Amino acid sequence: MPTEAGTQVMVEAQSAPKAEQEAQKKPVRKKAKRGERKIVVTKSKRKEAVARATARLGGGIIRINGRNAGTLEPAELRARVLEPVNLSDITSDLAAKLDVDVNVSGGGAVSQAQAARGAIARAMVAFSDTDTIRKEYLRYDRALLVDDPRRVEPKKFKGPKARARFQKSYR
Repeated sequence: MPTEAGTQVMVEAQSAPKAEQEAQKKPVRKKAKRGERKIVVTKSKRKEAVARATARLGGGIIRINGRNAGTLEPAELRARVLEPVNLSDITSDLAAKLDVDVNVSGGGAVSQAQAARGAIARAMVAFSDTDTIRKEYLRYDRALLVDDPRRVEPKKFKGPKARARFQKSYR
């Protein structure tokens, strides 16, 4: 059967078992059109820790390295990580609409908590279209949105640490 493009299309009758298999397949999910779903990706650093956060509309779940942020131990670090969410009514309302997935690597536990805190705050600011949340975070604690540029000074020769020098012995 000729077509407009000049190619031939073969029509094959499907057998009954093959047709049943086709019907049992899962429905294909259509990709969302550009602009339908908003996804925000942000990054934050603290010392050697790097946190990458992905925020999308959802049910208000915050995960850190695949685990629910509400189950983080110790409680002090959990409070530090959830600080941008629990800051005010405006931020908690926005957080209830977002799913935030944070991947943190490097550094120690406290540095990772501070990096995750900054990544969550940046994701919430980027996701909201208004400037009120950003101003509120800056008024509360500038470190939520601005990374700490301090890094560990490298060790030098002729010494055990970056600044200290080996002692001289006079015996």
